[in-house]
Amino acid sequence: MRISLNWLREIVDITMTPEELAHTLTMAGFEVEEIEDRRTWADGVVIGKVLECQRHPNADKLSVTKVDIGKGEPLNIVCGAPNVRADIYVAVATVGTYLPKIDVKIRAANLRGVRSEGMICSLAELGLSKESAGIHIFDEVGAHSRAPLQLGDDVRPLLGLDDTILDLTATANRADALCMVGIAREVAALTGATLRLPQPDALSIPTTEGLEIAVLQPQACPAYIGTVIEGIKIAPSPEWLQQRLQAAGMRPINNVVDATNYIMLEWGQPLHAFDRDRLLAVRAHSSAPLPITIGVRFAESGESLKTLDGQSRNLTSQTLLITANDKPVALAGVMGGEATEVGDTTQNLLLEAALFDSVAIRRSARSLGLRTEASARYERGVNYAELELACRRAISLIQQIAGGTAVSQQIADRRPDMGTLSRSIQLRLDRVNQILGLVDLGDTDGELQPDEMQQILTALGCQVTPDAEKERVWIVTVPPYRYRDLEREIDLIEEIARVYGYDKFCTTLPEATEFGFLSVEQQLTRQIRAAMRAAGLTELMHYSLVKPGEDRQVVLANPLFAEYAALRTDLIAGLVDAFQYNLEQGNGALNGFEIGRIFTQDEAGIDEMEAIGGILGGDPTQGKWVSAGRDRPMSWYEAKGILDSVFQRLGLSIEYQPSRQDTRLHPGRTASLWLQGNRLGVFGQLHPQLRQERGLPDEVYVFQLDLDLLFDALDVEEMLVPRFKPYSTYPAADRDIAFFAPVDVSVAELERAIAHAGGQLLESVELFDEYRGQGVPAGQRSLAFRLVYRASDRTLTDAEVEPVHQKVRESLVEKFSLNLRS
Repeated sequence: MRISLNWLREIVDITMTPEELAHTLTMAGFEVEEIEDRRTWADGVVIGKVLECQRHPNADKLSVTKVDIGKGEPLNIVCGAPNVRADIYVAVATVGTYLPKIDVKIRAANLRGVRSEGMICSLAELGLSKESAGIHIFDEVGAHSRAPLQLGDDVRPLLGLDDTILDLTATANRADALCMVGIAREVAALTGATLRLPQPDALSIPTTEGLEIAVLQPQACPAYIGTVIEGIKIAPSPEWLQQRLQAAGMRPINNVVDATNYIMLEWGQPLHAFDRDRLLAVRAHSSAPLPITIGVRFAESGESLKTLDGQSRNLTSQTLLITANDKPVALAGVMGGEATEVGDTTQNLLLEAALFDSVAIRRSARSLGLRTEASARYERGVNYAELELACRRAISLIQQIAGGTAVSQQIADRRPDMGTLSRSIQLRLDRVNQILGLVDLGDTDGELQPDEMQQILTALGCQVTPDAEKERVWIVTVPPYRYRDLEREIDLIEEIARVYGYDKFCTTLPEATEFGFLSVEQQLTRQIRAAMRAAGLTELMHYSLVKPGEDRQVVLANPLFAEYAALRTDLIAGLVDAFQYNLEQGNGALNGFEIGRIFTQDEAGIDEMEAIGGILGGDPTQGKWVSAGRDRPMSWYEAKGILDSVFQRLGLSIEYQPSRQDTRLHPGRTASLWLQGNRLGVFGQLHPQLRQERGLPDEVYVFQLDLDLLFDALDVEEMLVPRFKPYSTYPAADRDIAFFAPVDVSVAELERAIAHAGGQLLESVELFDEYRGQGVPAGQRSLAFRLVYRASDRTLTDAEVEPVHQKVRESLVEKFSLNLRS
């Protein structure tokens, strides 16, 4: 909001410089973004009178003038403005004057052979308008008084340039600070200055027939005051009013509209003026009886309204309307309608002063994509207690500058009792000091004293009375204009600190700083991420919110969107969606992983766990000239090898067991993963039916692992701190073993049996061949393993290896009834 210091000084005594006041307000929570010192815009510009005006002898569009500035000989000034003439009062920039808005310093010069000793200024050259058709011409009397203009006087008081503007931002909870009165109250509290609030004239307005108020939505419009003013005369506003509006960043329109805007800036209460005769014309098109019925309701489907900005707007059910005999005439609290606007021919007014619910106006403005000065104030909340005051002030100002007589007034008031807006809060003095800490008293530190707290609260408009039943406890009654943001004890404590000055409290720093560190879970997560990236997987990130409809889902009670109304139960669904999206965008197959939380719900309650999931299916090779540029599908063993390389890098030993639990996965190509006897997760190929529905490649693999279980396995000393393990310098002895095995016997079971029988001499077991087909009995497969035997202290002999190897053979035959081939 732009604050004129000249205007502010009329309401509160200010002795500070603009810079000091800006610092004080900023430290109190009202950030001053800019100090606009208008006094520099016309420093050295004085009032002059054009005595003579003649054509320039060498230029058709220039004039040569004699200008009297009240001292010395008249100045010879060459002027190019088309409206320059003799016997007018103008603004003259003398030689040496610097005009910052056009970045020009005035110097004496010869223009087309004629000497010019200054410049006659337009409002654009003085920074008061973006462009001007000619120079500015003063009336023969001053703007603020009837005294004649004095040649040589400073023009700044006449143009409102003897002012400084503070452009400040109020926080969202301080709706009361969006007006001059609110800022004046704040300045008075911060500086102890005297406050002089503008008071309206006493008015006695009769209640007559011809106007009715019908509020169909009392919750959206708690109060509505309609006042009929007859016999007004539309004209430009007085100079002082136009200058006030321009300083606030608003464009003057006419005396009536400017008056309503002025009161909005002064008291924070938006107002709107209707042309009553145009309202009667709207009523004439209605079949309703003779009186004008002003209504407040929400729009219906299909309704539209042409607003003051010339835009025809299609209304929604969230749009709050002002109606005349049920015909839309304005967007309540946002903008008026073009059909009933005040224009040059207006003679009679209907002045609206109303309170609208902040939520209703916010929805209405958002539904139309329209935000105005009025809606900005209603959205934050307008003071309920000062509606009548602002209305009377507006009526008085309109009668003062536009004439007219207030002939009728109707009020629809369903506000709560004003006594309920004066909230009482219990404030514990010891709690204040406990929260705020010590203050700097110069030579020492100390606590805030009760008299200082009481002085601050009283300056803010609060009433402070001691609690009769408790010591060092006050009952603080909040003023109506602070009802919305002062709700609890902590709010009062914050106000005390803010007004006292945050910079006056002692700062307490830690005695010694400590180095930051990563938790064990964070270290392990980084280690797992590095292993996944080393295997060629890209990390993905998805929302935890998904569409509802699955079993065991946690459904949100108040979702933002229907598509994100539940929490995900696994990571696989999101990874499949990402894979499909990348294919559809022409980015190729995706090999990626994701670490995130999943949520499930059962009779015991809601369970939340960390998981890591991945999807594989892209051709990992670079350069496809061998395959004629075509991608080669990833086989089961290649996908399993990528996952095994991750486990190997992490130092984990994983067992694979057949699984058919997840219907999204191929029933014959899915395995459950086991770690130290606990089920770690699942790995498998997507089901052909799902792959066909999604349009995915032939072979796509997914996995999901329990991250907490990984943490437990990795959170051991041997894993966290890698240690050197001695290796044997003696050669190994390897043996192959081949046999027919039933297809329902897993390789993991066979490897576990081989390792148990091989004992300490057996170093490793590796499956290097599998065959199914001709020569293999039905229901079986041919498997070949390579077993490596090694000792750490000697070279093994055949006599040592053969008994162990024979034991392995016998163990397999005994346990699985295998048919050995070698």
